[in-house]
Amino acid sequence: MAIPFRRTSKAKRDSRRAHTKLSAPTMVVCPNCGELTLSHMVCKKCGFYKGKLVLAPKPEKTDKEKK
Repeated sequence: MAIPFRRTSKAKRDSRRAHTKLSAPTMVVCPNCGELTLSHMVCKKCGFYKGKLVLAPKPEKTDKEKK
């Protein structure tokens, strides 16, 4: 196995790693309820996708049920 003659510089090392980063997911506003959702996904709050009801929304828990 070959041994590098010179040490890799910080600039060369960092430029190689420049594309390895996390990116935030693309969020869109639901046209039905106004909640932020992932694009191309059913809205978790209202259950609509492309203007059609796909999932029946779950009823929100009250304070008594949360405890």
